[in-house]
Amino acid sequence: MGQGSHRFPLHGWLGLAGLVVAEALLVLRIEFVGQWFFVLAWWPYILLVDALVYHRKGTSLLVDHRREFLFLLPWSICFWLTFELFNLRLGNWHYIAVPESLPLRWSGYAASFATVLPGLFETTQLLEAYGVFRSARSPRISSSRGWFGPFVAIGLVFSILPLLWPRYFFPLVWGCFTFLLEPLNYRQGGRSLMRRWQEGSLRTFYLLLGAGAICGLLWEFWNFWAVTKWVYTVPYVGFLKIFEMPLLGFLGFPPFAVECYVMMNTVSVFRGNRSWENPEPPRAQARPARTIVIALALLAYSLFVFHQIDLHTVATWRP
Repeated sequence: MGQGSHRFPLHGWLGLAGLVVAEALLVLRIEFVGQWFFVLAWWPYILLVDALVYHRKGTSLLVDHRREFLFLLPWSICFWLTFELFNLRLGNWHYIAVPESLPLRWSGYAASFATVLPGLFETTQLLEAYGVFRSARSPRISSSRGWFGPFVAIGLVFSILPLLWPRYFFPLVWGCFTFLLEPLNYRQGGRSLMRRWQEGSLRTFYLLLGAGAICGLLWEFWNFWAVTKWVYTVPYVGFLKIFEMPLLGFLGFPPFAVECYVMMNTVSVFRGNRSWENPEPPRAQARPARTIVIALALLAYSLFVFHQIDLHTVATWRP
């Protein structure tokens, strides 16, 4: 369907109501809401934004492509946990007032981390649907692949330096996978920001930067008022804060959105380029055994990192 005005889906009204109720109960200092506010704010936000996308375009992930939406959730957890592993060395954030009950705690981790990719990509679609950066143009760059080597080298440097000297190079983790994986996506015929630049368009790149900035502001705004939340211990730049985040830290959210996009594109390469942007490419033959193996690997990885968070990143507990 084209641009225009379409019905506003029921899940959008539910999202709006859920967000308003959660905010109101937080103001009233309802303990349960303060403890679970991240989940109670982000899932309604995702429902609301998806409905706004449908209202504008007549199509959205939750209305037309639920399978691709659901596919984002385990990978969202996996991707964020990769940065949690980095944080074991960086020590840039800690969680406070985390439930002592392991089932509640780990369920909370999963429900919270599963919102990262849907939040970013739904916001990207919202900006696209309302014409943001529609007229953005960029001079085409050479179609040469000479950038492959430098990108991989930069990605390796960005990955290693924060681990060797975290106090000085911690910001580099918010770009390392962009440089490491973009050459792979390009070479394998996947969705590639560099290919789009060669074609004269950086709109997707700009939309991702904008979505990262919006989601970053919302992450920090909603986190600030919550009871169970994260706090930062960032060297050198922690002197001036907006909510819990040092001011300069907000610069990390836009490249983080780009990084998540590139990482998800790499997963899509191995699915015949099926993705949240391109839900219906030619279907590849189903491989249930491979799917089961990947699912079990993701589960084992998640449980391992959940345990590491418990040991090293949680600062305080609550009954």
